[in-house]
Amino acid sequence: MSSETISSADYIKHHLTNWTYGQFPDGHWGFAHTGEEAAAMGFNAIHVDTMFWSLSLGFLFIWLFRKAAKTATTGVPGGLQNFVEWIVEFIDTSVRGSFTAKNNLVAPMALTIFVWIFLMNFMDLIPVDVLPRLAAEIGAAVFGADPHHVYFKVVPSTDPNATFGMAIGVYLVVLFYSIKIKGVGGFTAELTMQPFQSKNTAVQLIFIPINFLLEFVSLIAKPISLALRLFGNMYAGEMIFILIAIMFNAGLVMGIFGGFLQLGWAIFHILIITLQAFIFMTLTIVYMEMAHHDH
Repeated sequence: MSSETISSADYIKHHLTNWTYGQFPDGHWGFAHTGEEAAAMGFNAIHVDTMFWSLSLGFLFIWLFRKAAKTATTGVPGGLQNFVEWIVEFIDTSVRGSFTAKNNLVAPMALTIFVWIFLMNFMDLIPVDVLPRLAAEIGAAVFGADPHHVYFKVVPSTDPNATFGMAIGVYLVVLFYSIKIKGVGGFTAELTMQPFQSKNTAVQLIFIPINFLLEFVSLIAKPISLALRLFGNMYAGEMIFILIAIMFNAGLVMGIFGGFLQLGWAIFHILIITLQAFIFMTLTIVYMEMAHHDH
């Protein structure tokens, strides 16, 4: 996909459009050829590129850590084992510092969240035109598709469907343990008996709907904040890379300047992609801690 053949606005729009498969308004199923067709599919659609990269990176994580576990030795560790042990120790320290209850699920879940999200975020460091252009050439050569109608986003965490999917998954686990540990009555009491309390029964009955409204908003805000924080930061980072890429077609001077900007932003972005994975993991641990203890 080259910005020489289309306008800058179309270039940006193309790079921010997912490869979408779904049901068209007339009832047949297929791949969307434009952003408008993808939008018209509505809920009956799947972002193929998001699913491909998220699942591929998930399997990469499992394969690497399984390989490290199978080849682990008590002697001098190799590079892979040393790297994996460092990550596991880092996650273990984070869990011990934030989670005081006993649950064997929390540490593996935290490890999976951190590494998986980091790998998805790391795709943002690949030059924005490399994989989409390769996909366009393959689509044109194999399927005879118009290269301008081949969409291929490679950063799953810039898709709100992916971030909300992960956040809702964490949310459901937190709800499960909230009810399992506290019981239905205890969980209901947390939603209705705080923050306003009174020894007067009549006044307390008045406080119940107010408490429920406040606590329900707080409960719903957890997955929304998890999803939007990750999506917003990664989407903004991807947008900056795309804007910098446009500069390469604005002349030699702007191209050199864009190269320095891209390098500087990529170095800074390493911190962002790591921090966003860490924040998502840490908030998950905190939410699990809250689920295991009464207020």
